[in-house]
Amino acid sequence: MLGRRPSQHYGTFSLYDLERMVREWGAERGMRVGCFQSDHEGAFLEHVHGLAGIVDGAIVNPGAWTHYQWSIRDALEAMGAPFVEVHISDVEERAKTEPHRGVSVVRDIAMAAVWGKGPDGYREAVDLLAERLA
Repeated sequence: MLGRRPSQHYGTFSLYDLERMVREWGAERGMRVGCFQSDHEGAFLEHVHGLAGIVDGAIVNPGAWTHYQWSIRDALEAMGAPFVEVHISDVEERAKTEPHRGVSVVRDIAMAAVWGKGPDGYREAVDLLAERLA
């Protein structure tokens, strides 16, 4: 949905653009990057479950699941690797008019959280993860 959602919150870049940027930023830091996106919770959970013991870390944008989906939290915790929670939009600012956006069920288990910086938030997440894994 990137590139089609309200640009004032999400910008005009596509998922393809974002994945390309993250791969490039990861390569600059000597990281191998895999990308996965799904709007289907079951597919997302299966993917995260499959990462346990395989990845050293992750960057995760749980989208709306951030606010209520405890199964996503459980899967990320079971993954056993540090992860950065990222949101393209400023969820704290948006929570002023959309109160549910002020809740994150994963923030306390994430090594860091970045929001409101558009695609640059992913660059920050790559840097944070690279520093943690160094």
